[in-house]
Amino acid sequence: MASIPERVLRQAKSRDFRPSVRIGKSGITETVIDEISNQLKSKELVKIKVNKGLFEREQRSEVWAYIATETNSTLVLQRGNIGVLWRS
Repeated sequence: MASIPERVLRQAKSRDFRPSVRIGKSGITETVIDEISNQLKSKELVKIKVNKGLFEREQRSEVWAYIATETNSTLVLQRGNIGVLWRS
């Protein structure tokens, strides 16, 4: 796992940093993965929110790991149904 700079961690934890991608009832589609990848190209951090009830609590870690792998990024923060991905 890549070492995450302190400034990235601070920004990821900031309450002012709002989700820019929402995963709805359609789930994780190729379109969602492409959108996250495109956003990671233009900015290094992307905050993602998954609708409640879409995945079980036990599945969330797997979901974030899958999205990070598919977008070639690093999971910086996972808190409930919110995840922050970083690509340097």
